Amino acid sequence: MENETLNEFDIKVAKVKKLEEMGEKAYKAKYHKTHEIHDLEKYELGTRVSIAGRMTFKRTFGKLIFARLYAIGDNFEIDFTAPIRTSVQISLSQNIVGEEQLKKFKEFCDIGDFVGVEGELIRTQTGELTVQVEKFELLSKALRGLPEKFHGLTDTEARYRQRYLDIISNEKSRFAVLVRFKVMQFIREFYNKHGFLEVETPILQNAVGGALARPFRTHHNALDLDMNLRISPETFHKRVIACGFDKIYEFAKDFRNEGISVDKLQEFTMLESYAAYWDFEDSIKFYTEMFREVCKFVFGKYEFMANGRIIKLPEKFPRIDFLAKVNEIVGSNVLDITDVDEFKKLIRKKKLLEEFEMADQFTVGGLIDLVYKRKIRPNIVEPTILYNYPNVVPLARYSDDDDRIIEMFQLVIDGQEMVKGYSELINPIQQKRNFEEQARAKQRGDAEAMDYDKEYILAMEHGFPPISGIGFGIDIFIYHLLDLENIRETILFPITKPLDKENSNDEKDN
Repeated sequence: MENETLNEFDIKVAKVKKLEEMGEKAYKAKYHKTHEIHDLEKYELGTRVSIAGRMTFKRTFGKLIFARLYAIGDNFEIDFTAPIRTSVQISLSQNIVGEEQLKKFKEFCDIGDFVGVEGELIRTQTGELTVQVEKFELLSKALRGLPEKFHGLTDTEARYRQRYLDIISNEKSRFAVLVRFKVMQFIREFYNKHGFLEVETPILQNAVGGALARPFRTHHNALDLDMNLRISPETFHKRVIACGFDKIYEFAKDFRNEGISVDKLQEFTMLESYAAYWDFEDSIKFYTEMFREVCKFVFGKYEFMANGRIIKLPEKFPRIDFLAKVNEIVGSNVLDITDVDEFKKLIRKKKLLEEFEMADQFTVGGLIDLVYKRKIRPNIVEPTILYNYPNVVPLARYSDDDDRIIEMFQLVIDGQEMVKGYSELINPIQQKRNFEEQARAKQRGDAEAMDYDKEYILAMEHGFPPISGIGFGIDIFIYHLLDLENIRETILFPITKPLDKENSNDEKDN
């Protein structure tokens, strides 16, 4: 830690050396636990337990020592509406452990160390559940201390870089990541229960596809091939459907080389799922049920808080006709607009966007999306399904009634998109035209346009069944569900700038 002197570090290193000279190991290979800290309340007083954890508190009163062991543990069920026990008090009395062992604990066991203890469950005079220690074992010696108990790590970047300390000292941080991973478990169970198969698809890809975004580029040395980290698994998922797997899902790590903000990450987790023989209405029904059940799992009811407001999740969400709303804002039917410059003139006249916002827009669809994000989405508070979109997504199915419209939906809550889904385009002739339009946009300078994916077209020409899919970001989902201040709170180890070696005290130690 920054406020820890080199002397403190050296003292702990000296303790390790002294233990070795005494013939003991400061870093053990294993320890047998019989119980977990989080469920000790379930057992009767007098129960013998063997537990282990990191020591976060220690105080000596002559021949008596009180300390606390911290551990999140394993195999736990969480009631998110109640506090989660992550620590328990232990007591060491000279009358029980003996003078020599008590002295050894005082000298060699410090805050931050991992310790295993055996003993009985008791309650102190103040009523606190305590393990009355009969035996203890130093399992791993920490050479650096923990953050100060009541303040923890105060520097934001330090919190994210040293999450192992932040999670220990910050209950809010601990809760956020616990919810994230428990929700992911719940979603897996939900999908599995509905007959979906979890799959894996490539992260390194030859073509940029599945979304409109700027990719990270890399090079495959063995094949001498320029590649990109995937921005979406979508095109591979539909190839999996072509294999004959009718219902699939994946927690996919995606990478988009875009700006940093409180609600955007460059490396993020997308949950994408696809079902053969479904259309977008089936996807709406499925996602609505899943979202409601996740909310109930976390909060015990079909509602959550967002920006100080209670957001209720009805069985059926109200709907907004996207195209009708955009036409109302623009004052013209955008389906009749095919020229980008013409549309920009209309937007200028209506003063809908700033000039700099339009500078890197090269398609009518991109401008429509930007108008929506600036003038419509921020005003939607209650859970709302938007549908009836103009043809702005190259992989979505055209409407049978008008090929200028696609069968797509989005769920928006409190001004934020929670999910996007659509009936998938399975017509290879139409898909070729869309890729050709994307190629023209890329030539005009659109860095987010998709590549012309020949292998995907080849797979489509061999035949896809009717398909509908949905995709939503796990990180943004948890960010909104818990009403957090920054999306990085949902990540165990978000990207941070590397430590400056010149300013680091670690250079000597390492």
